[in-house]
Amino acid sequence: MVGFYRYVRNPMYVGFFAGWIGLWIIFGRTSLAAIAAALLVMFGVALFVRLYEEPTLHRLFGADYDLYCKNVRPWLPRLRPWRASDEAMLRR
Repeated sequence: MVGFYRYVRNPMYVGFFAGWIGLWIIFGRTSLAAIAAALLVMFGVALFVRLYEEPTLHRLFGADYDLYCKNVRPWLPRLRPWRASDEAMLRR
């Protein structure tokens, strides 16, 4: 595992939503409709990840993906990067 995927399972989605929130804060240009739309999109993305991406990755990678899911949260980043090699050493 490399890059941001060592900290969070969905770094592209997290970064996208964090970027939008940051723009709203910096420019102070948001409305209730924009927030509602963003929440609706976030809900749709979460459903897509849960119902399509995760089962597909589980079918492709099996126990390795389960170990990854056990150690890396889907939406809130870890403070320290996860290393699969550390887990492999503990299993021996």
